[in-house]
Amino acid sequence: MTVVTPFHEQRRTNGMLERAAASVRAQTVPVHHICAEDIHHLGAAVTRTHGLALVETEWTAFLDSDDEMDPDHIEQLLACQQETGADYVYPWFRVVGGSDPFPMFYGKPFDPAAPNSTTITILVRTELAKQVGFARDPNVQVSGEDFQFTIGCIAAGARIVHLPRRTWTWHHGVHNSSGLPTRGDARPGTQPRSRRR
Repeated sequence: MTVVTPFHEQRRTNGMLERAAASVRAQTVPVHHICAEDIHHLGAAVTRTHGLALVETEWTAFLDSDDEMDPDHIEQLLACQQETGADYVYPWFRVVGGSDPFPMFYGKPFDPAAPNSTTITILVRTELAKQVGFARDPNVQVSGEDFQFTIGCIAAGARIVHLPRRTWTWHHGVHNSSGLPTRGDARPGTQPRSRRR
């Protein structure tokens, strides 16, 4: 079980990366943690893909560097996967510094007609994630790489299941970059770099 966290330098200096990493270390099941640094200023999609390439476990979870997992986040996702046979499990979140933009999706079974009901804080089969990959399609005006990733998983025939529990915290505010290298606290860099923790 591996968690991949893309980050940029500001997240290290402002303490957000350490907060996210501490929440991974606190998991009730053993996990590997790969932090992929966006030092080329390419955005979260490219950096997440760079980290994903290093994953060797059957399952991968993703956590953005400004968010944090509850201690039993991974344990609950794995239990849901075992119970349902899902290829992709997404839970729900509590928001700090904002409000839930999609309250209408919480607790409802996944609907392929509404792929924006998911977030990037998911558990997914590593093979599936590598097959689909992450990218921001400039021709798609709705949402970002998490939305496009979910569309790719649907096209690949993945079984996607919603775990109707709040198992992580989404910190939203002036630092939020929405995965874009030009927003929030993201700053220009030079090339994605990854390290295992």
